[in-house]
Formats: sequence, C-alpha cells, structure tokens
Amino acid sequence: MSAFQLQHDPYNLIITGVGGQGNVLASRMVGDVLSNQGFDVTIGETFGASQRGGSVMSHLRISTQGNKSPQIPKGHGHMVISLEPIEAIRVLWVYGNPTVKVITNTHPVHPISVICGDKAYPDHDRITQWLNDLSQKSWLINTTEKAAKLGNPIFSNVIMVGALSATGELPLTAKDFETVIRQRMSGDKVALNMKAFEIGSSIIEPTPS
Repeated sequence: MSAFQLQHDPYNLIITGVGGQGNVLASRMVGDVLSNQGFDVTIGETFGASQRGGSVMSHLRISTQGNKSPQIPKGHGHMVISLEPIEAIRVLWVYGNPTVKVITNTHPVHPISVICGDKAYPDHDRITQWLNDLSQKSWLINTTEKAAKLGNPIFSNVIMVGALSATGELPLTAKDFETVIRQRMSGDKVALNMKAFEIGSSIIEPTPS
C-alpha cells in the first residue's frame, strides 16, 4: 500500500467530457495507477448520446477501506476533471460543494442546438465566473490546443491526467503513469503520451496543504 495519505477516504473524482474525447480511457488509466499502489478503486460510468457528442462521465472512488458504491453521492465530489467546460459546470452543479476543485479544458464542443443557432454558447468570462462560483479552486487550460501541437487533440485527456498529478491531490507520478501506458499501448505511442503527461504536469501549481 502506498504511504500517500488521502485527504478524504473515499476520495471522489469525476472525469467528464463528451463522446470521443477519451475521458473513459483517462479514468481507466488513473484507476490503474492507483490500483497498482494498493488503493481500492471503484469506477462507475454514465453515457449520454456519446456517438453524437453527448455527455460521458466517470466516477472514481479511491479508498483504503475497500470498494465503495460506484456512484458518488450528490454534493460529495472532491475533484472534477473536465474535457469540455460546460460539462464541468453540469457536474459541479450536481456533485459540487464548497471545497470541490476543478480542472477543465477551455475549448468548447458545441452541441447541435448551438450549431443550429437555436441556443448560444456562454462566453469564456461567464464560464470562468460560474466555475469560480461553484468550486473552491479552478484551473482552466486549453488542453485541446496543446494536444493539437502533439499531433492529435485526443491527447487532451492525458494532458488532463498530468495536470491532476501536479495538484498533489492523488499519488500520480510520471513513473507510475508510464508503467500503465506501457501495459496499454504499443511502444511507439508511449513517448507521445508521456510528453502529454509532462505538459499537463508543468502547467498546474500544487494545491497548498
């Protein structure tokens, strides 16, 4: 068992986004890293119309006291990782509380209603204000832009995992992440994924203890 002390037990982590962004893979990678260290990790997933860009959400409950229910109780989230900004707000509205923290990609994925002109997508300033109002601490990063520079926007999910590692909320080291990546992917993809992880870990300041 890792010597790392969870701030909360269970620690409730939500990773959210829309279909095709890779947040389910991100949740599995985080879960594998923590399981390898001896933590009990329960993952529950919900899918909207994922093939059409619908909401996809993974609940991770990390504990030293056995497996927990896969569903995080409403109002009991500790950290939200979001690959789409409006999805972060949706999750915080239901699972947030005065001490919850959030890391979100700032690059929007417009739903059909916005694309068709039926609804307006909120501007960056309004989204920032909502995130600040709904969380104790928020980090906003354009991970899509950073991932595109690596050759594929899908690396946004790994950049987010790297950012989570840098907060110090969970024991997610680059070494442990690389072990999991090597188990899941072919050798030619390992270097790019590790680069994405390093980008994420370099742009987040640790949470003060």
